[in-house]
Amino acid sequence: MKDIHILLVEDNEGDIVLTKEALSDAKMKNKVSVAKDGEEAIRFVNAGLNEEGLLPDLILLDINLPKVDGKEVLHYLKNAPSLKRIPVVMLTTSSSELDVIDSYNNYANCFITKPVDFNKFFEVVRMIEDFWITIVKLPSKD
Repeated sequence: MKDIHILLVEDNEGDIVLTKEALSDAKMKNKVSVAKDGEEAIRFVNAGLNEEGLLPDLILLDINLPKVDGKEVLHYLKNAPSLKRIPVVMLTTSSSELDVIDSYNNYANCFITKPVDFNKFFEVVRMIEDFWITIVKLPSKD
């Protein structure tokens, strides 16, 4: 099993630390890159198209982001032919039915509401990792 490159798009420093900690306890070594707003996320994936090994295998995307919100980032990703195969997990505090519908209408691979409880949040991140890294076959970057 190869290492996975995860792009975490999150502006909350506490959630960044918790997510990275949960991912670092993994069975395998993952590379985690962080973008703290939607504009930075778009720049990151565009740079990845031009630089070998920079494009992520999986994106964890918050909805409520500064500059460009997560829904706009998702729309951008899923409408770019060279990026649309990257699985996107919406990982957000929102539980709005409209956000769920908008995310799936824009081809999010799944929508997960972040638990408020520290231990449950940690567990959810580990379950995301287990599912997307050990169970699912991700597309190659070719």
